[in-house]
Amino acid sequence: MKKLSCLIVEDEPIARSILETYIERLPEIALIKSCRNANEAYEALYEHVVDLIFLDIKMPVITGIEFFRSLPNPPLVIFTTAYSSYAVEGFELNSVDYLMKPITFERFNQAVRRAQERLVSHQPELDPPPYIFLRQDTRLVKVNFDEISYVQAERDFCSVYLCGGKRLLAGMHLKILEERLPAKRFIRVHRSYIINLDKITSIKGNVIEFGTTEVPIGNSYRELVFKALRLS
Repeated sequence: MKKLSCLIVEDEPIARSILETYIERLPEIALIKSCRNANEAYEALYEHVVDLIFLDIKMPVITGIEFFRSLPNPPLVIFTTAYSSYAVEGFELNSVDYLMKPITFERFNQAVRRAQERLVSHQPELDPPPYIFLRQDTRLVKVNFDEISYVQAERDFCSVYLCGGKRLLAGMHLKILEERLPAKRFIRVHRSYIINLDKITSIKGNVIEFGTTEVPIGNSYRELVFKALRLS
C-alpha cells in the first residue's frame, strides 16, 4: 500500500505536537511539514505534493474550512477540532474523517486507515470550487474565477484585475497564486502575468488585449500560449 505523505495545519502547539508524535508511530504515513497557519500551508503545498492534510478548523484569520475551500485541487483532508458543531460542514466537503480533540491514537489510526482506503479506491472527490478567497486587510474576499481578467506580479504580492476594472491585492507571489488557479482556464504568458483565456478579446503581435488593456507575451512563453489558444 502506498505510503501517505501528509501535512499538519494546526495553530495550537500542543495539538500539533500530538499529531506529529502519532505520525511518527505509523510507518505507512510520512509528515512533509507541520504548519501553524493557512499561510504556511499554502507555501508547503506550493513546494510539495501531499496526499493528506490534518486540518484544524478553528484557526485565526483563515479557518480550516475557508483554507480547504480555496484549494483548486485539494488533497484528502481529515479535519481536527474541539467543536462538534463543525462536523456537518466538514463532511459536506467530502472529508475522510473528523477528529474531535483530545484525539486518541486509536481514533487517529482509524482515520489514517480510512484515508488509505480512499486513496486506493480512487473514490471521486468533489469538483474544486469555481472561486478563490483573497485576503483584503482583515477580510477574506470571495472572487469567482469568471470575474478575473488577468493577474500581474508586484514584487511580493499580486494585483488581481477583475472584469469591471476593479483591482484586488493578493499577498502572495505570482507562482503561488498560479497554483491555485485552474490550469484549464488560466495560463502564464509572461514572468509577470497570468491571464484568463476566456477573457481575451484580441491578440496583436506579442500583445494580448482585454478590451483597452494590453498584456505582453514573453518570448519564452509564446509557444505555450499559442498552443493553448490553438494558434499553432
